[in-house]
Amino acid sequence: MDKLIEAIERTGNPSVVGLDPKPALIPAPVLDAARADNPESRSLALAAAYRAFNKAVVDAVTDIVPAVKPQIAMYEALGPAGVQLYCDTCAYAASRGLYVLGDVKRGDIGSTAAQYAAHLGGVPDVPEWDDGFGSAPEDPWHEDAITVNPYLGSDGILPFVDVAQAADKDVFVLVRTSNPSSSQLQTVATAAGDATVGELVAQLAEEWGKGTIGSHGYSRVGAVVGATHPEEGAALRRLMPHTFFLVPGYGAQGGTAADVAHMFDEHGSGAIVNSSRGIIAAWKKDPQASRFDADAFESPRSMAQSEAIHDDAAEALDLVGTAAARAAQAMRDDIASALANR
Repeated sequence: MDKLIEAIERTGNPSVVGLDPKPALIPAPVLDAARADNPESRSLALAAAYRAFNKAVVDAVTDIVPAVKPQIAMYEALGPAGVQLYCDTCAYAASRGLYVLGDVKRGDIGSTAAQYAAHLGGVPDVPEWDDGFGSAPEDPWHEDAITVNPYLGSDGILPFVDVAQAADKDVFVLVRTSNPSSSQLQTVATAAGDATVGELVAQLAEEWGKGTIGSHGYSRVGAVVGATHPEEGAALRRLMPHTFFLVPGYGAQGGTAADVAHMFDEHGSGAIVNSSRGIIAAWKKDPQASRFDADAFESPRSMAQSEAIHDDAAEALDLVGTAAARAAQAMRDDIASALANR
């Protein structure tokens, strides 16, 4: 977790951009250009559109935010082309110096969990092979951390923690999630009556991280705690002094900077706040955006107008990047103000 904390200190910005593309968030000319270039396959066309869109966002926010968080479901929906794009997106963000948090929410036990943990540890080794592949792990995923689901208990978490420790990476455990129905499980009292299920998971996460605490006082085992539960988040901060928080739910889901302020420690560290649509869809609020919306945009009617298609796409991607940078800066200022006034 030291790498993430140092990236936050370097940028002065405890926020992470969710790279969650889907067709409704992509400017129409970008979709049209990708379709023109990939007429044989919808999945390849969408992957090309997402690739251009993600690059525009990453290039725009690289010097503003410390991290990005691609949600793998958006990519898996495209099949093999999407999985490859997910890996390529992570690799590109890493090449720009960003901490990459893969939102994969894996959760299984035993040998299966160990294989899922290859997201952090790389392609499994074959000791019997002597074939010149080299000793360095092959890492197709290019993630610094992933999210994991604790519902199966320690058997479903410790294999990830072991690999994270060996690979110098991190895991974030779902503790108190931002979705409305999370209370159906996470706020239910345990049999002993002295904690809710969410609080019990919090205690376990703190325990799972023991022995992996870095120089900044936080372990490799982080916690996902939603911005939509500010009072519980503040209580969990006290309960988990060595656990770094990933805080979703800011912006589109209703969480505010004031809501997340008490999830940070007394030094203003200990948490990073996620925004997805608020940043990657910020272009839609720009006055120029109307001409790029799917309902208003008039696509060129023939392949002979390919140059016009690509010119419009380039203009739209410039708008995406400019709006994303502006939104990321506003989010940074919003959180800074809330931390100063808490």
